[in-house]
Amino acid sequence: MKRSKKITIGIITFFLLIAIIIVGRYGVGLYFKKKFSKRPPPGVVVEVVSKKIFSQSLESYCTSLSSKTSSYKIKKNELLEPIKFNSKVSKGDPIAKLTTKTITAPFSGIIGKRGISGSSLGSQNTIILTLDDSRIILCDLKIPEVYAAVLKKDLNLNAKFSAYKSKIYKGKIESVASRVDAQTRSILARAKINNDKSEIIPGSLLEIEIFYNKKEALSVPDTSIMYEGNKKFIYKIIENNIIKKTEVETGVRNMGNLEILNGLNENEKIIAEGLTKVRPGMKVKPIIKSQ
Repeated sequence: MKRSKKITIGIITFFLLIAIIIVGRYGVGLYFKKKFSKRPPPGVVVEVVSKKIFSQSLESYCTSLSSKTSSYKIKKNELLEPIKFNSKVSKGDPIAKLTTKTITAPFSGIIGKRGISGSSLGSQNTIILTLDDSRIILCDLKIPEVYAAVLKKDLNLNAKFSAYKSKIYKGKIESVASRVDAQTRSILARAKINNDKSEIIPGSLLEIEIFYNKKEALSVPDTSIMYEGNKKFIYKIIENNIIKKTEVETGVRNMGNLEILNGLNENEKIIAEGLTKVRPGMKVKPIIKSQ
């Protein structure tokens, strides 16, 4: 009887220990779950839905032309003093003093020399002096006829010159031809580009981007959009900073922003950055992005 009693007590003790371990682990789990469930809501960058300017664009190339240009054929042996090439002159300033006359600038510009050898002019003694006013650059563009319906005078454009890759020069379409070239199937348009510092050199190749169909529309950053198949969603912030997954319809893209056609209203708040940290129905801590 004593042996069996000891065995019984041992079994009961074993199961009591197992029960204590299970209860202890459950209690520790509850403690940590309670502790970590108090984590603050994640911080996300928020933007207010507002209206911005959107437009479509087409790209082309052209060769730059001076808005004003003049040239003079000069004999070197007639010069009284050296010509100051690549220098700026004002209207009325002397640009070449000769034994027979003094040539004055008919307009403000930069003095240059045409790259023609003396032999091609018939004499090593002859130079072609040029005067260019390139503060305004002209540019003739050949635009595909498919854009005939949108190509018109005063459309805004950006120009880029490879020598100043990070700089954008502003301009407008000055005129549009009244007919399509039957051979190239294109329309000729002349652009007028601001070149205040005369950085664009006449004859250089320019990249042109013309903007059309300009309009004002609701806008959100393209970083706020989530793609699921053919559908697009956004996280909208509602009461108490709770987020709601909302389907939206978008239009054109412009400088990191997307046009919103349907799904949002002006002045609503959306998550612009931090999408990977949140799920629908979560509470978040809005961080307003500085403009």
